[in-house]
Amino acid sequence: MSIEQAKEVLRIEAEGITALLEQIDADFEKAVAMIMECPARVVITGIGKSGIIGQKIAATMNSTGTPALFLHPVEAMHGDLGMVDPQDVILAISYSGETAELSLLLPNLKKRGAKIIAMTGNPASSLARGADAVLKVAVPQEACPLGLAPTASTTAALAMGDALAVVLLNLKQFKESDFRRNHPAGSLGERLKVNVAEVMLTGAAVPKVSQTATLPEAIAELNAKNLGAVLIMQAEEITGILTDGDLRRLLSQKGASLNGLTLSNAMTAKPKTITADLLAADALSIMQRHEITFLAVTEYSGKLAGVLHLQDLLGKGEFRFLV
Repeated sequence: MSIEQAKEVLRIEAEGITALLEQIDADFEKAVAMIMECPARVVITGIGKSGIIGQKIAATMNSTGTPALFLHPVEAMHGDLGMVDPQDVILAISYSGETAELSLLLPNLKKRGAKIIAMTGNPASSLARGADAVLKVAVPQEACPLGLAPTASTTAALAMGDALAVVLLNLKQFKESDFRRNHPAGSLGERLKVNVAEVMLTGAAVPKVSQTATLPEAIAELNAKNLGAVLIMQAEEITGILTDGDLRRLLSQKGASLNGLTLSNAMTAKPKTITADLLAADALSIMQRHEITFLAVTEYSGKLAGVLHLQDLLGKGEFRFLV
């Protein structure tokens, strides 16, 4: 008897997802366009079971190239509205479309200028009427025999969220390397197969100062980027490195004061480097051999291309030197 009941639940849930095929319309394309044009994030909100589904959709979007966050509607009305930027797109989830907490929240979001996508089973609801686009997720019936507990309806909302995330993934040309970059705590073997170029930090994230900088300026950059090291540069060539360890050694030798010391006194010349085309496994080998956690990444010409930190390879707390 229990096996037959379980099969019936799965049949009802499957029918709920299949029913979505007839409900995807121009508003789905409109929702996709709104998110693609959004310079900020997708803010997903809902309460109860819909809120839990919203958290999963946010997690899926974040890992597939669409920045998202979950906003609890009650907490939002008690200060968390400050998280919302006027350029954000709101995805509000309510099967009935008449959830009291969302009815209070959405007018405040609209006042901020945010665009709203509704995900609801009731396209005639107040939520749908107030939205810029409506994702319809009506199901023929709930799997709960009482018709009370959200079952097929939450499954349908989850599936629609997946459909939205995957369409966005394809439009953004999100690649496997991008996915790995968003999952640094995945399989170590897989992470170490990528090229250094795929995991290194570039641009403004690179801690660096000119070799004409003062020691306090270098320390300020060290603190600002928080990677444990700062590169000393002459134009685009690396002339040295200043690390947290260098500063500790200086303090132990000179006492509490660094007065009178210059950057050239403090830095280490000719730091260890790696080229961007080598494997992350090669970078890890260098780090392990020299007991360091930071590598400058260069082009073959010697020009700086980026930097690589141990955490970019392994994630916090996962590595222990073997020597």
